[in-house]
Amino acid sequence: MQIAWLAYPGTTGMEAIDYRLSDARLDPEGFEDHYTEHTLRLPDSFWCYDPLTEALPVGALPALERGHLTLGCLNNPCKLTDRTLSLWSGVMHALPTARLLLMVPEGRHRRHLLGRLAARDIGSERVDFVAFRPRADYLRTYPLIDFALDTFPYNGHTTSLDALWMGVPTVTRVGETCVGRGGLSQLHQLGLTELAAYTDREFVDIAVALGNDLPRLSSLRTSLRARLESSPLMDGARFARHIEAAYRTAWIRYVHAVSRHAASANSDTKTATSSISLHTGCQRTEWSGVRNTSATRPKRGACGPGQICSTEESFRYG
Repeated sequence: MQIAWLAYPGTTGMEAIDYRLSDARLDPEGFEDHYTEHTLRLPDSFWCYDPLTEALPVGALPALERGHLTLGCLNNPCKLTDRTLSLWSGVMHALPTARLLLMVPEGRHRRHLLGRLAARDIGSERVDFVAFRPRADYLRTYPLIDFALDTFPYNGHTTSLDALWMGVPTVTRVGETCVGRGGLSQLHQLGLTELAAYTDREFVDIAVALGNDLPRLSSLRTSLRARLESSPLMDGARFARHIEAAYRTAWIRYVHAVSRHAASANSDTKTATSSISLHTGCQRTEWSGVRNTSATRPKRGACGPGQICSTEESFRYG
């Protein structure tokens, strides 16, 4: 049995992959046809975050010292689609003294991006760049940013969590696929879904309102790290229990499917056996069954939502 998780939350497109892990914000009901895999929705979040460096200081809101807002995006520039730049242009026009900070390699990449921004009436004098850098130095860029603008239709994922860790809220645009719902998923865990927009107009309105409310930005800056640390997004033990329960759920379903197949198969059919050990809390469970083959793998959608659940958690079956 194979389960896909992390890095890219969408489908592998491979029938050999049985499941993918997700959550209810990334994949609401009705998304099943997007995937070749079954979906196991974790109770909280698809992500479990670790900053992987020392706890760098958050710092004060830069706008208070500089006298102007700095909006930022430190995502890979391949995510800076035309749709993204068009969204941002509405914000930049409504906040005429704001500047934009982006992480882009030196040379032609910056020149090309400046041309695309100029086509949307965002002059080069309003745009600053930083180069790719080691992780700790990259995190030290966030104290220069008042709040972040998300990318679309592929949201920031780990990059947005980095921003939150450094006290920088991200305004996100919710998309129609799981990769465009990462911002919503993360903000939901922090009780900040008011920063998630479902239309282009709403995205601009939310960002402009935030930019015009420096006291709120200052409050978010001083509270976001603690809010993140106390959320499921940084509760590794809780996340591990949910992952273990998901494995157990997937295995029980597989054993049931094997049993149904074996009951209907010819009695002299020989099958190879395999075993798996799962640890859920302090209980160790061993299962033996038939190797997963196209004959024994249940058809996608064969089990209904919540039909089989583990002793610790219930998982909806996508």
